[in-house]
Amino acid sequence: MKSILVTGGAGFIGSNFVRYMVNKYPQYRIIVLDALTYAGNRENLADLEGKMNYLFYHGDIRDARVVDNLVSNVDTIINFAAETHVDRSILAADSFIQTDVVGTFTLLEAARKYNIERYIQISTDEVYGSVEEGSFTEESPLKPNSPYSASKASGDLLVRSYYKTYGVPAIITRSSNNFGPYQYPEKLIPLFITNALQDQPLPLYGDGKNVRDWIYVIDNCEAIDVVLHHGQPGEIYNIGAGNELQNIQITEMILDKLNKPRSLIKPVPDRPGHDRRYSLNCDKIRALGWQPRHNFEEALDETIRWYVENEAWWRRIKEKEASFKEYYRQQYAALEND
Repeated sequence: MKSILVTGGAGFIGSNFVRYMVNKYPQYRIIVLDALTYAGNRENLADLEGKMNYLFYHGDIRDARVVDNLVSNVDTIINFAAETHVDRSILAADSFIQTDVVGTFTLLEAARKYNIERYIQISTDEVYGSVEEGSFTEESPLKPNSPYSASKASGDLLVRSYYKTYGVPAIITRSSNNFGPYQYPEKLIPLFITNALQDQPLPLYGDGKNVRDWIYVIDNCEAIDVVLHHGQPGEIYNIGAGNELQNIQITEMILDKLNKPRSLIKPVPDRPGHDRRYSLNCDKIRALGWQPRHNFEEALDETIRWYVENEAWWRRIKEKEASFKEYYRQQYAALEND
């Protein structure tokens, strides 16, 4: 039986991946380690409780004792654990360095100590910085522009060094912007969906013309599955779906689909160091036989439907989670003064 430790498995992408793996591979044992910080939510995995091939542990990837105890009993590590929100990293970068760098180091040390068969680092296209024309390849230089992307790039470099120096069989995936069920309502799509459902303003940075390549989270989970089984140690794989859209286009689509007025759009001062455009060349992952299965607009419809049908999930976060309220207050104070 393959035993896989999934760190950060109670977060957005992590919980979708865990559910995908538990259901697709009943012969695999999937062990989740999550610190359950503000964006980690055990409720995201509630439907898996009682499954014979699923175990959950509450713990921090920076805790070497906890990590060693778990890694000694698995053959694969997939590291989703990270602080991920750019706005929060601008306000306070410390937790990003601690989790994304120190936490990655702790996992790599355990992977080296226990001769792990495969280590997969889940990274982001943001490590490349911004590109006006063309697309980033896996050979593009790293030029992160926020504390968040810098912390992820630092983790990636540690992963590369442990492959080169110690022979840890590590692989890095760098995906574009994910969206879908269970995404914490601070990121653009779930924030704007839930705000629209509450008839609250949709705070749009700058001119709204920043471009992102959007990928439905299940497509990313399937790509990581392909890398797990067919990727080569020491390699990096970009994962994108080719859905490059401006933020204003996404915003208008959400409002139109919910039959809400576009007057809810409220421009706010641009984010410091805001990357203008992300774009990935994904020929390498496609050569392994992967391609995205979901049409963007249909996936957006499904995502909106999920938030409509799971109002209790996101209302608890937006109404009771103190850090979210503080985040909203600091980032969008301009709206309160309108």
